[in-house]
Amino acid sequence: MGVRGVLFDSGGVLMGPRGGRWNPRYDFEEILARHDSTVSVTAEALAAGQRVLDEATGTADRADYHRAILAELGVRPAPELLAELEAPAALPPVEFYPDVRPTLELLRARGIAMAVVSDAWPDLVDHYRAAGLAGFFTTFVISAVLGCTKPDPRMYAAGSDGLGLTPGECLFVDDDPALVQPAVELGYQGVVLSRDGTADQLSFLLTHLWSALPGDGRSVP
Repeated sequence: MGVRGVLFDSGGVLMGPRGGRWNPRYDFEEILARHDSTVSVTAEALAAGQRVLDEATGTADRADYHRAILAELGVRPAPELLAELEAPAALPPVEFYPDVRPTLELLRARGIAMAVVSDAWPDLVDHYRAAGLAGFFTTFVISAVLGCTKPDPRMYAAGSDGLGLTPGECLFVDDDPALVQPAVELGYQGVVLSRDGTADQLSFLLTHLWSALPGDGRSVP
């Protein structure tokens, strides 16, 4: 079946973290130093925060994540400190890969509908707006808003339903094979995209493969 719509994961597919780290964001140490210059962030503290993310049944509360790191460091989670950690960063905490815009332009020119389906916090859409990319997408399905995370079938369904398409008409693209396979089992076409290789992977994938993908998933190294 031909592809009429593409459901994109966000992190690791369309964007990466500024500074090379998703959590905490790139300016965490800078903000912490303004409140307590004697504290250094440790691997144990980052692991404590990661446990909050891993143990959450849905999208973890960001303040809880920061509190866990601060508790491990012995830092009081003062309201002003938490507020600064939650406030918008001076620079966008994410950077879009250079092949994203030309690929989205190509797909739009070919009449392909597009959605973002991502396990993320609600401000994800703001990053797309700031980059001038939000207009390419008919809908954004965000776990913190929907109340569940992939591979919950509701995440995928919200994407295809938002495009007005059946699962079989949609290609789901993610960097995690464990999230692509459930989509395939639900009837979507699926591709695992690794960003460890060439910079133009996304363009290559969607210009050469989107119209002829097998239904059992495919990995592009």
